Amino acid sequence: MRMEDKLTRLIALFGLLMNLLLAASSALVSSGDYDRDFFVMWSPSHVNTSSDGRMRSLILDRDSGAGFASNDMFLFGKMDMQIKLIPGYSAGTVVAFYLTSDQPNRDEVDFEFLGNVVGQSYILQTNIYSDGFDNREERIHLWFDPTRDFHNYSILWNINQIVFFVDSIPIRTFRNHADKGVAFPRWQPMSIKATLWNGDSWATRGGKDKVDWSKGPFAASFGNYTIDACTWRGNPRFCRSESSGNWWNGRDYSSLTRVQKRWFKWVRINHMIYDYCQDNQRFQGNLPLECSLSKY
Repeated sequence: MRMEDKLTRLIALFGLLMNLLLAASSALVSSGDYDRDFFVMWSPSHVNTSSDGRMRSLILDRDSGAGFASNDMFLFGKMDMQIKLIPGYSAGTVVAFYLTSDQPNRDEVDFEFLGNVVGQSYILQTNIYSDGFDNREERIHLWFDPTRDFHNYSILWNINQIVFFVDSIPIRTFRNHADKGVAFPRWQPMSIKATLWNGDSWATRGGKDKVDWSKGPFAASFGNYTIDACTWRGNPRFCRSESSGNWWNGRDYSSLTRVQKRWFKWVRINHMIYDYCQDNQRFQGNLPLECSLSKY
């Protein structure tokens, strides 16, 4: 066999091996069992899990809140979590579902649900850390009561964009404008976390409404979840690939669809109550660079 043929075969075999590794690294990684896919970060006495592992609740009282985190870390993918929030008086409480790299220059993608007094609706705050920098809060009022039933909250994270979804409706995007000088989470793997804690120094009306412990203990419930993501194995090239396994990196997910753009605009027109990109006073007229760039 000629040397050129041997080289061609070796290259083909190497390519096949890489494709197999990519597929293995990008498989659906959630079992649907909280006890198998997550560990309790703190206060296990404040975490209740159903006997089949399919439901979990976090408890907040005077003694402690609680939280859990995924066993694995991921670089790109889609993460879905069904959550039912604290009913009744929930002022001062914060329920969070987020991705984080836990590094000093951390990347983080946050859903934060800010409790409220009876008669006032929950506020959903989203935030993004890129290379340790945040100050990118957006806030909306939800168009339903998130305490009456479970709703699905999702994060799509790929090399092109981050999209926050509520029941499949896109409420926020953050595009990869790294080529224009905007930091974008694209190198650091992140774990999935969920927490319930006392944030009454800031969460409700800037800290004016405090946690009323006589109304506690407070419980947030977590239901079905899906993790379809690239499990971190130490090589970012696998997760950045546009292989069939890494479907979220495909062209169809590089921007919002036409229908998604309409929903996105609907949310921002009808339900947005704070956008850091419109807060000239906070940034003294020097808004972050991404505020002048496209959102999809």
